[in-house]
Amino acid sequence: MQGFRPPRPERLTLAGPAGVLEALLEVPEGHDGNATAVVCHPHPLFGGTLQNKVVHMAARALQERGVATLRFNFRGVGASEGVFDEGRGETDDAIAVLDALVSRFPGSEPFLVGFSFGAFVAYQVSTRRPVRGLITIAPPVRRFNFSEHPVPSAPWTVVQGDQDELVEYEAVVDWTNAIRPTPTLLTVSGAEHFFHGKLAELKAAVQQAAFPAA
Repeated sequence: MQGFRPPRPERLTLAGPAGVLEALLEVPEGHDGNATAVVCHPHPLFGGTLQNKVVHMAARALQERGVATLRFNFRGVGASEGVFDEGRGETDDAIAVLDALVSRFPGSEPFLVGFSFGAFVAYQVSTRRPVRGLITIAPPVRRFNFSEHPVPSAPWTVVQGDQDELVEYEAVVDWTNAIRPTPTLLTVSGAEHFFHGKLAELKAAVQQAAFPAA
């Protein structure tokens, strides 16, 4: 977006179920007080943090469309307290963060975005809290059992690279096709798991997912 000025990050310490959670709130200039999003990072045991470049780009994509974003570190990552809990406790972490965001912006119904492991967490949270939309980036459908949880009722888009070496593209296609109602699938051609050289295309896909009529 031409002329966009990235917002100044506000570092937050939020109350989580296993202790404090480190978070970063970014509110773009002219924010309407309503459009918000929580963005969940990839696997904590494999270097996932709120500073992950895919997470950062997803947040930036939304900020450019006037959305205030809240990234955070799951328990045991960075300054967040607690220890890794196989996705269970991390889902509770994300719910606490989502609730804190809604408290900060009363009446808002946030977007929920997750990358890789974070996509699995975001998927679960979207069935337990009202969200404006769900965006799952490279959901690890063969590593975690999504079918144990209800199908999200919110508008839902899956963003997937067709050269992903960790999350097989064909597996994601088969998975989305089997779900009812079927989520929208946006394919980023030539992109591998971390979208090296394809971050601009990722940003466009996230913006299309959040604002399909724009």
